[in-house]
Amino acid sequence: MSVTPNAEALNVSRETFRKLEQFAALLEKWNPRINLVARSTLGDLWTRHIIDSLQVLENAPRPVSHWVDLGSGGGFPGLVAALCASDFGIEKVTLVESDQRKCTFLRTVLRETGSNASVIAERIESIDPLDATVLSARALAELETLLGFAERHLAEGGVALFPKGKNWREEVQTARAVWDFRYDALPSKTDQQAVILKIEGLSRV
Repeated sequence: MSVTPNAEALNVSRETFRKLEQFAALLEKWNPRINLVARSTLGDLWTRHIIDSLQVLENAPRPVSHWVDLGSGGGFPGLVAALCASDFGIEKVTLVESDQRKCTFLRTVLRETGSNASVIAERIESIDPLDATVLSARALAELETLLGFAERHLAEGGVALFPKGKNWREEVQTARAVWDFRYDALPSKTDQQAVILKIEGLSRV
């Protein structure tokens, strides 16, 4: 069982914290059936997944008119953005996930927590451009591929936030062969080797 922090430690309202607690309980209940996160990480669910997602929100410009999360899976960080929307100035959230079972989970959490977000059960490359002001994706694909998705779904002047692990420098170098972009590598609070890549000014080389 993961150790639960409190609202003050996470710098969120008590109402938002209650939603996050509901989310964590639902994820632990559903995970054995549809493998939302690696079972080995459930013991540290709050740090590995929820706090890891909250730091993505903290690095987004505010307010956010439309947050789009690609490959939402178990809800990180997109569902966390929906649950915390009032605390982070997020007006609209869209979650894109092609797995129908995971979409059912996402919709269940939204309903039971009284939160708002659109869930699109289709492939990222097949849907109409979403015009995101903030675009996120966690553990979905290599950066070069993510930037292709960003070209399609990120609004002009928008920001992409992509958590990346220890090989992020190599991913940036590979992506540079195809894409021109500005980025900041923001240190992760949950993994010393990881960063959040904050990307702007995207165009093809």
